[in-house]
Amino acid sequence: MKNLTLRQIRAFSAVAGRLSFVRAAEDLHLTPPAVTMQIRALESMVGMPVFDRKGREITLTTAGEYLLVYARRVLATLKDAEDVMARFQHVETGTLTIGMVGTAKYFIPHLLARFREEHVGIDVRLRVGVNREQLVAMLSGNDIDLAVMGRAPRELATRAEPFAAHPMVFIAPTGHPLASHREVAVPSLEAFPFIAREPGSGTRKAMQDFFAARRIEPHIVMDMPSNETIKQAVIAGMGLSFLSLHTIGLELRSDLLQIVHVEDTPIMRTWNLVHRLAKVLSPAAEAFRYYLIAEAEAMLLAHDEPFLGPSWDSKQHSSKTAKV
Repeated sequence: MKNLTLRQIRAFSAVAGRLSFVRAAEDLHLTPPAVTMQIRALESMVGMPVFDRKGREITLTTAGEYLLVYARRVLATLKDAEDVMARFQHVETGTLTIGMVGTAKYFIPHLLARFREEHVGIDVRLRVGVNREQLVAMLSGNDIDLAVMGRAPRELATRAEPFAAHPMVFIAPTGHPLASHREVAVPSLEAFPFIAREPGSGTRKAMQDFFAARRIEPHIVMDMPSNETIKQAVIAGMGLSFLSLHTIGLELRSDLLQIVHVEDTPIMRTWNLVHRLAKVLSPAAEAFRYYLIAEAEAMLLAHDEPFLGPSWDSKQHSSKTAKV
C-alpha cells in the first residue's frame, strides 16, 4: 500500500460516500471509467476488494469499511495542511464546505449569494443533512468545514456560536378553527392529528420537549423527513404540525398556511455556527463565519417580525442574549 496515490484515495472516498461510481465521478469532475480505473488500481495495491458489486449496486466490504476510516483521516489531514498554508498566504480563496440541517436551506443560500458578491474567489459547496444526526456525522467525519444547526452536538468537541434567533411555531391550513383564536390553550391540541418530523430531527425534539413539559401526548398520525412534504400535507388538511418559522414564509404570504398562536409560543431556539475544535479554519471559513455572525440576524429578523405579532420582542430574543 506504500504506492497508493492521493488520487486513488480521493476516488475511493468519493465512491464510498456516494456508493455510486457515476455520482462520485460527477463530484470529482472525472469520467466514470476514470474513477473505475483508480479503484481497480487501489484494490490491486490493497490486495483485496474494497467494494462488493451486485449489478449496479455497490457496498463496502469489511476491508473497505476499515480502509475508509484511514482514507478520510488522510484527506482530512491534507485539508488541514492546505488551510494552514492558506493562512500564511493571507488569501480568501479556495473551497468552503458548509453543512446544514434541512431547515437552514431556506435562508443560508440567500446569505451565501451576498457573501459571494464580496468574496468572489471562494468556491462554496453546500451539504444538506436529512436531519441533525446526519449533520453530526458530517462534522465527525470532517466532511464539512462549518455546520449551521440548532443544538450543538454534545458527542463532539466543538465550538458553537449563536448567530440568530430561531422561532418554531404550530401551523394549520387556512380556515382551521384554531387559527382564528388569539391564543390557544395547549390541551386543545390533543383533539387534533399531528404530522411531525421524523425522530432524530431537532424539530421533532423541540416539539416533544414542549409537550412533555406540559404532560400532554400529541396524536401523531404521520412522520415525515421533509419540511416540504409536511407543509403540503397540512395544506391538504391532513393535520396540524410544528415547524420552523423560517420554512413557511412563502406559504404564509400566499395564505396557504396559518400560524396557530398556542400559549407559550413561539418556542425560541438559536441558530448556531459549529465547527470542530480540532479543525483549523481556512481564511475562507473564517470570512464566512464573521459574515454570518454580522449579517444573518438582521436578515432573519426582517423575515420573522411580520408574522409574530405585537407581543414579539426582537431585543429579548436576539442571539446575543439567547441561550445556546
